[in-house]
Amino acid sequence: MGCTSRSAALFPSSNTELPPDDVIFGNSSAGEAVRLSAEMAATTNLPVLLQGQSGTGKEILAQYIHRRSSWADGGFVKVNCPAIPGTLLESELFGYQRGAFTGAYSSKPGRVELANRGTLFLDEIAEIDPGLQAKLLQLIQDGQFCRIGAQQDRQVEVRIVCATNRQLEKEIRAGTFRQDLFYRINVITIELPTLQQRRDDIPVLMDFLLERHGKVLNRPVKPLSEQSMRALQMYDWPGNIRELETVIKRYVLSGDEAMIRRSVQKGDREEQVTEILVGGQTSLKSITRQAAKQVERKLILRTLELHRWNRRVTARALGISYAALLYKLREAGVPPRAPGGGNGSRNR
Repeated sequence: MGCTSRSAALFPSSNTELPPDDVIFGNSSAGEAVRLSAEMAATTNLPVLLQGQSGTGKEILAQYIHRRSSWADGGFVKVNCPAIPGTLLESELFGYQRGAFTGAYSSKPGRVELANRGTLFLDEIAEIDPGLQAKLLQLIQDGQFCRIGAQQDRQVEVRIVCATNRQLEKEIRAGTFRQDLFYRINVITIELPTLQQRRDDIPVLMDFLLERHGKVLNRPVKPLSEQSMRALQMYDWPGNIRELETVIKRYVLSGDEAMIRRSVQKGDREEQVTEILVGGQTSLKSITRQAAKQVERKLILRTLELHRWNRRVTARALGISYAALLYKLREAGVPPRAPGGGNGSRNR
């Protein structure tokens, strides 16, 4: 069974050019921290753990690290752990010998061997069952593994990069993830910010995606209006960059700019409620607090838009001090100036 890659935001195939650095990292302090960590990781052969919500760009960061490392001449081999049933994942990773099981008519190398002198990217590593985690631990510790049905271990040199959208410490406490494996894979840990945390980067991301999918789909693309850009920056993007890419694809195909506003408004009504209910906090107090923050944020954004992003006028309209408004803007991750550089951006 082959290891197919999921459709993911901005992710090129292993032999295509990566997006520019300002698209990958953006201009926020969080993005700069990720850039510095990735550059440092590329200079070592140590395992790397990428943590972040789905759609934040973990695979593309893994490729960034691989292409700037001493392993760049080798392959970048991805294993999409949740896409392969547990009974097949071992043979996919480590391969098998002829006659190892019914249907094994010839020997087959696994992904580990294919990644020799290159990078093995284990996407969503938390999905691997504990029994297989033990064999992966041996690989990381001494570079040895054994094909299914073989009698002797094989030796490889592989750079390991893992990714997860879960908190592995919680998985360890739940007994679903080995603590010793966790200590091996998180030598270098990089936390990717959500799109909500990098709202200022949305125009750069959008321009890149419009150009990319306009070429791929062979469609002429019209620039978005300031109204649509504001709608994109005001939305919370629970699906992160992958969700933004989906919206941009629809726009490129349809040419309907109103569709963009409908998409984010629909998500605003439906997906944000879902995010609260499944976000891991189940107490009434926590849910109420999250809901209140979302309502407050939306009110501030709409008042800002009404007053053309003049923050002093907005503070007066909301009945709060200017300093209090600035604090709430930072806390809510609201862009510090009007999208598109409108007049309100000069009213500090």
